[in-house]
Amino acid sequence: MDKEILDADYDSVISTYYGDEQVIAIVMVKVDTKRADKIAQEISDQDCVEDIFMVTGDTDLLIKTRFGNYKDLKQFVVNSLGKLEGIKETRTLMVVSTYKEKGVKKEA
Repeated sequence: MDKEILDADYDSVISTYYGDEQVIAIVMVKVDTKRADKIAQEISDQDCVEDIFMVTGDTDLLIKTRFGNYKDLKQFVVNSLGKLEGIKETRTLMVVSTYKEKGVKKEA
């Protein structure tokens, strides 16, 4: 099946699931390590970025983001991160449920 058709189908399913509800996502980013600090500073300027950490392991930067809806998340990943020089790869994890945030346990 054509990649564009698969992407459109995915967008349709995700947009239907989330609708216009708020979306929280964790974005894992691999970067050119020589530019890691500069990239992290550029990303931290985005209003949707709540937290950003440089980490060890398979990922260089871990970013917690919050958006008004799925379309805003997609715009951030494609248009903001995708255009930064030195980013090698991104992986986006959309939060389904939150059990504890900012040290406060959430009601079940």
